[in-house]
Amino acid sequence: MTSSESSPDKPETLRAYGGEAGDARVARRRAALIDAALDVFGDPEAASITVRGVCARAALTPRYFYESFTGVDQLIGAAYDEVIARLAGEAREAFRAAETPRERVEEAVRALLRVIESDPRAGRLLFADTIGGAVIAAKRAESITFLVQLTSESAREGFGMRPGPDLTAAAYFQVGGLGRLLGAWSQGDIELDRERMVAVCVRMLLP
Repeated sequence: MTSSESSPDKPETLRAYGGEAGDARVARRRAALIDAALDVFGDPEAASITVRGVCARAALTPRYFYESFTGVDQLIGAAYDEVIARLAGEAREAFRAAETPRERVEEAVRALLRVIESDPRAGRLLFADTIGGAVIAAKRAESITFLVQLTSESAREGFGMRPGPDLTAAAYFQVGGLGRLLGAWSQGDIELDRERMVAVCVRMLLP
């Protein structure tokens, strides 16, 4: 889902208006455009993503699109980064709030499932085979590297595992397997409720 539409010159920074600072208005519009992009990715019937289409969903004109993005590819990357940051943030917070090693893994997995279940757009963007393109492929590869680092960090913090190639290899195995499982679950290929999925994932992740 990409477009060849290019960017005009960016408009000047807006001044405060109606009690809201210019930077805050730009940030609000940027968030609305990312949310609209996620709506497109979450709609199986949607056509390719375009500046006009996203702006229509966000109820904004194209001039506001170019306040934050040089083109559609940059918007796609920002939307993907937003989803990964949300998943990683929820999982890390849940992991660190739990007490025992097993509870940490359970809570981290539960947090991942909660995000995917509450926002199906996130699952489609991360896992759907029908969503592709160079930007998505690059972001998926980048996110695997990031999640491997996060998994390795969690293994060291929660289980006292020593860093090294063995731990990295195990992290790649876990991230890859868990990703495929979450993808199948998010697309309805596995008929398990959230808690049963948590139990399955924990059994696979822990000895």
